[in-house]
Amino acid sequence: MADAKVIPFDDDRSRSGGVPRAARRRSAGRGTGSVSALPGQPAAALPPEGQEEAVGAPEGVGGGGWDRRIAGGLAFLRRRVTGEYDVDEFGYDEELTDQVLMSMLRPVYEKYFRVEVKGIENIPSDGGALIVSNHSGTLPLDGLMLQVAVHDNHPAGRHLRLLAADLVFMLPVVNELARKAGHTLACAEDAERLLRQGEVVGVMPEGFKGIGKPFGERYKLQRFGRGGFVSTALRAGVPIVPCSIVGAEEIYPMIGNAKTLARLLGFPYFPITPTFPWLGPLGALPLPTKWTIQFGEPIPTDGYPVEAAEDPMLMFNLTDQVREQIQHTLYKLLVQRRSVFF
Repeated sequence: MADAKVIPFDDDRSRSGGVPRAARRRSAGRGTGSVSALPGQPAAALPPEGQEEAVGAPEGVGGGGWDRRIAGGLAFLRRRVTGEYDVDEFGYDEELTDQVLMSMLRPVYEKYFRVEVKGIENIPSDGGALIVSNHSGTLPLDGLMLQVAVHDNHPAGRHLRLLAADLVFMLPVVNELARKAGHTLACAEDAERLLRQGEVVGVMPEGFKGIGKPFGERYKLQRFGRGGFVSTALRAGVPIVPCSIVGAEEIYPMIGNAKTLARLLGFPYFPITPTFPWLGPLGALPLPTKWTIQFGEPIPTDGYPVEAAEDPMLMFNLTDQVREQIQHTLYKLLVQRRSVFF
């Protein structure tokens, strides 16, 4: 099997001035051809770009839709087998993420959690941006749903590159899938490199303190660390976009923590919920809560001098500003929420 081609970050395809990813996805797989006029008739106007599929029989009628899907699937499999696909230096596989991973997560996003997205316009259409979100839910499903929210709702079809904890890259299978989906280690060096290359990066500063907190402390933000994410945004000169997620806290109500078992397994905590471990594998099924993800007004950082990234007081103030904005939005969304499940 041939090796996958590695794209350096300074490749023209990764620059914001190139063809947008959404446009590349729309144009991928299209054939070329011409439309001829009948004798004595005016030439037929070509349909606008992006509407070629509407010409002729509707998709699924006469087998045309299924033919395209099968042909596309076979071409995808051929590229996977022969290694004719691209990954960047972090292991991110855009084609696999778009066509497989997002397709697997989308039914959970749309049908199970029924995620509602607000303020997506606050994420820039191009250039780097750092999305800072609350973290909850016992298992980090909120990060995956956040990734789908950005991917499917942003007009420019942007991808979210999440910063993940060390544990993610120590687990078999999970490690490989996380890399393919664009996740990378939560360290300042990797985050800054991605931001300088114009990527949208996501960070959840609460870490394990957020997803592992008891159910009685739901929607109460934990400590945001020492403000390393603010320093990274200042050095890269990118805006910080606060993000608030409501609904994830109730998917696994954590009523206890088996600390001894957690230490034996090397986990930061071992959750006990009303259904797990009492119902076995069935108890690992999350509750179908209704989610809302809201992106707040971006906080600019490009107006600060270079040495501002080393100013502890400035970092403290900006960190507190981001945290307070997220917490305030959480309370507002909770007041507006009619029910946990509807």
